[in-house]
Amino acid sequence: MRVVMKRYSLIFSLIFIIFLAIGAGIFNALTIKVNASLLPEIDQHLIITPTVNGSLNEEAPIPPQCYTKTEGVNNPCYTCHQTYPSTENNHYRTNIRNDGANQGLYTFSDEGETNSWKNLFVNRQQWLEKITNEQITKYVDQNNYSLLSKNLRSKDWQGFIPDLKNYHLASEAFKNNGIAKDGSAWVAFNYKPFPGAFWPTNGATDDVLIRLSAEFRQLNGHYNEDVYLINLSLVEMSIKALAEIDIFPVNEQEFNSDLNQDGRLTPNVELLKARQFFVGDAKHIKIANQQYPVKTEIMHSVRYVGVDEQGKTYTPKRMKELRYMIKTKLLNNDAIDNVYRRERKEKLDEQLPSYISVKDRGFNNKFGWLIQGYIEDYNGELRPQSYEETLFCMGCHSAIGSTIDQTFAFPRKITGKAGWGYINLKGMKDAPSLGQKEGEILQYLQVNGGGNEFRQNREMFTKWYKLDGTVNKEKVKRADVFELITPSKQRAYDLNKAYTQIVRTQSYIHGRDVNIMPAINVHRTIDESVAPLKSEHRLDGWDIRLDWSNTMD
Repeated sequence: MRVVMKRYSLIFSLIFIIFLAIGAGIFNALTIKVNASLLPEIDQHLIITPTVNGSLNEEAPIPPQCYTKTEGVNNPCYTCHQTYPSTENNHYRTNIRNDGANQGLYTFSDEGETNSWKNLFVNRQQWLEKITNEQITKYVDQNNYSLLSKNLRSKDWQGFIPDLKNYHLASEAFKNNGIAKDGSAWVAFNYKPFPGAFWPTNGATDDVLIRLSAEFRQLNGHYNEDVYLINLSLVEMSIKALAEIDIFPVNEQEFNSDLNQDGRLTPNVELLKARQFFVGDAKHIKIANQQYPVKTEIMHSVRYVGVDEQGKTYTPKRMKELRYMIKTKLLNNDAIDNVYRRERKEKLDEQLPSYISVKDRGFNNKFGWLIQGYIEDYNGELRPQSYEETLFCMGCHSAIGSTIDQTFAFPRKITGKAGWGYINLKGMKDAPSLGQKEGEILQYLQVNGGGNEFRQNREMFTKWYKLDGTVNKEKVKRADVFELITPSKQRAYDLNKAYTQIVRTQSYIHGRDVNIMPAINVHRTIDESVAPLKSEHRLDGWDIRLDWSNTMD
């Protein structure tokens, strides 16, 4: 009898487990259906099917911002296109693209003279009226990250598979020092968003993470957090060309290394000075000049703009995109020089851009990086980007003059230990670009004449400009970065709604910049005989790095 009862018990247990599994599957299916039902449906013929191995827009690397009508005086171009004369003070720069002249001329191919970013000219007002604030709030706060890894594995994906747990929870996934709580070794850092399109007031919040390979985080074969943070700081010093940097307290005797170079091994050191080699199990690896170590990974989530119950903006769960790059090789000075020479020649000859696709692993940007990304599908789930959607990423992450090792965010990190931790704009002061006198945001508002490249952010005009069109300098100086570049509650709702029209149509190949009304200050075609900017309105010497001295509370 007992045997029979045990068998019945086992059978009922199995039935219960199967029921739960089926129920979970049904729940997942319903979840996708519910996600989709929050947004309006559209006709199938309006949905764009991505190309697999080709590009309809062969000049996809030219970003929409390069088609801005400057009227000869408004200059958003300087943040990407710079020339740095070689002197004793800046001879260290590995970026020798020196394209500052592009602030004042077009070097487009025949294909590039036609603006292919059609989404800039779409009127989305009727689309907004179909979505309530409650609907978009629910949509934006849904988690579309956690199933991505499982979905990629089910398709035998050979590229990067995201491995950070709870990343959808934003800051909650990381400790105070930025290191991920799950042991994946991803590290969040606090940085100032790049001027213009990447400001939350223009439609997106974001964060950027970095991860070094195992030997940079180990001592004698075991994980060591102090080693990891020191090596990360050494990378920061290299990228920013710093002689020294403040670090979390560390015991030099543990590493048998004089980190502050005072001639002694002391137990509580908070200063790290420049050196030739990394520490810990990476002590045999030489620090490259303004290049990340081989196998360095960078992950960048681009998200909607969350709005809390108090009407304040925050980083929500839902991701618009998940971008990824990995350093596969270091280039010596001759190799870097050759790549930039070829790039300059191709531009002058108005040739079409050319990049090697490494299948699921993404595109090779010619500077030792592989670049790939994931983007929302029709139902809002993340999927791998197509060939053309990834080609779009290459223009900014290959050969423009202002980046350092083709990256944007890490050179803009708050310097030292204060900059390790999830991005937080609250209390952040408007630090000036290195070598400049005014706050960077204040400078941008004056030089560009608006709150984004297209000068169509009316809210920014209302908040930070006077009636005569000049910037209210004193008001800007009193505000922190959060107040300066985050949108109002209703603007956040509207921008989130507007972007979902691009999601539903899957029309990323026509542009991802979110606008509600059609862009006015944008060229549909380029007349190369007309210079984009008068010479007196160029801004030379702007640096992507920031002067953080005396800016943090």
